[in-house]
Amino acid sequence: MPWKENKKVNGYRRKGNSLRQRRKKGSGRSVADIIKDLKQSGSSSSDYRERSIKIHGLICAKCGREFDHKNRHLLTVHHKDGDHDNNPPDGSNWENLCTYCHDDEHSREVLGDYLKRK
Repeated sequence: MPWKENKKVNGYRRKGNSLRQRRKKGSGRSVADIIKDLKQSGSSSSDYRERSIKIHGLICAKCGREFDHKNRHLLTVHHKDGDHDNNPPDGSNWENLCTYCHDDEHSREVLGDYLKRK
């Protein structure tokens, strides 16, 4: 699909061969500046994965598979209440799940919601 001059794409404006970031009206700050500020603020919720691994270890809470530094990228953190902003320091809202068990957990939620509506 050819690009049209000045076409908007995901918050960016296409101009010639380059993308220009669009500023939100009234804020005077670009999205890149806002993201930069958020990264520099060092939000404690952004490191919840590492905290969960330190608390719960490199093991899937559902199937018991153990992980090491080579395959730890396959271990994910599941928020038990579904709220990704609820990251208590004691890790009580997290459980470490392998990618397969994490997908299974969310599939069950979708199926349960579907069956409730029937």
